[in-house]
Amino acid sequence: MDLTAAYGFRMDWIVSFVAVARHGGFSAAGKAVFRGQSRISEHVADLERALGVQLFDRTAHPARLTPEGRALVPHAEEILRRLNDLTSAGGEVRFGTYPSAAAWLFPQVAQRLPAEVRLHLVEGPSIELEGALGRGEVDLAIRPVHPLVASESLDHEVLWTEPLVAVFQQGHPLASAESVGLDELADLPLISIGETSGGRQFESHLAFASAGLNPESVYRTNQPQTLLSLVRHGLGTGVTNALAVTTANLTGVRLVPIRDAGVERQVAIFVHRDRPRTPALDQVIAAAHAVQPPTWP
Repeated sequence: MDLTAAYGFRMDWIVSFVAVARHGGFSAAGKAVFRGQSRISEHVADLERALGVQLFDRTAHPARLTPEGRALVPHAEEILRRLNDLTSAGGEVRFGTYPSAAAWLFPQVAQRLPAEVRLHLVEGPSIELEGALGRGEVDLAIRPVHPLVASESLDHEVLWTEPLVAVFQQGHPLASAESVGLDELADLPLISIGETSGGRQFESHLAFASAGLNPESVYRTNQPQTLLSLVRHGLGTGVTNALAVTTANLTGVRLVPIRDAGVERQVAIFVHRDRPRTPALDQVIAAAHAVQPPTWP
């Protein structure tokens, strides 16, 4: 494009287009960028006229991107990212992570960054972070390697590994043991981290499967505090990764190592390989690698 032709395009057209693409509809886009739905529609229509192509199929509900619209999305997002870099000495980074990693890692990363880098915390379940990174809602994601991501566009580097532990109610016969075996745990009512359906394999499931065991979980939860509360109230024995419970309230429970787990949780930093790396994002990634891995008693 001739540079003089760029004068015919307005930045708010691009902002509105990206908002509709990200949020799945004109109404949702308006709420996200604090504009009326009619104004969003006008901006997208103006951009379509300027480009001479239709960007959304408005006969679908909600509106769907056309092939031309899908092709434009990464270029429009890059324009907005480049503009953000130009208007800020550092830029902003949306830091996606699950709760226990947020509690332990995020403050240490934030403390290592210069003031001009603005870090935004986006918390969510591990599995949902993959979609958020794919949709461009976060710039990086801190999540376990397992369950494996489905997208081939995500690259990752492991930050630390952590063991699996058993969580017993204070006073349980095994609560004072130096360690416990998978076969002993398999005979108990278990509370595990993970989904109740969907077939996604977490480390605790892999550990039992590798040992030829298939115990039933009486409860599954994605929240460490919920797991601890269920154990505290005598509803079962927890099996989970160490960081999830060592960053939480351990009143009334006791952690016991699993001597033959054979599986460790690997926690990694994920980025989308098809999106440009800004200087601010590079600084955040470097800060995450500079944090010393957690240690376990």
